[in-house]
Amino acid sequence: MYTEKVMEHFKHPRHLKEMKDPDAVGTVGNPTCGDMMHVYIKVGKKDGKEIIEDISVQTFGCVAAISTSDVVCDLAKGKTMEDAKKISKEDIIKELGTLPHQKIHCSVLAQDGLNKAIEKYENKNK
Repeated sequence: MYTEKVMEHFKHPRHLKEMKDPDAVGTVGNPTCGDMMHVYIKVGKKDGKEIIEDISVQTFGCVAAISTSDVVCDLAKGKTMEDAKKISKEDIIKELGTLPHQKIHCSVLAQDGLNKAIEKYENKNK
């Protein structure tokens, strides 16, 4: 049902932890399935542009929710805010190989959590 890469991110997530003193937190949830995510970002500067210097998540949910939230961290870390906003559910799924059709909503939740954290940061700092 799940690819090896999905199971690897589920069994050994690299970004699953609460971040101390984040610059912003994006909290999202899906009331239908019960998944909940907190996406923490720390913003830095590189070449005069704001980048996601560090990112972590706390995810309460299924295999797909944990895996997609871990992968969104891999994809966003080190990117400019503008490039991180462009990460799509397709990018997340491609990175994992595939997801069962009924679990696609998890990749959307991970994407939404990232975008919510970026939006909160931008609203607070602009």
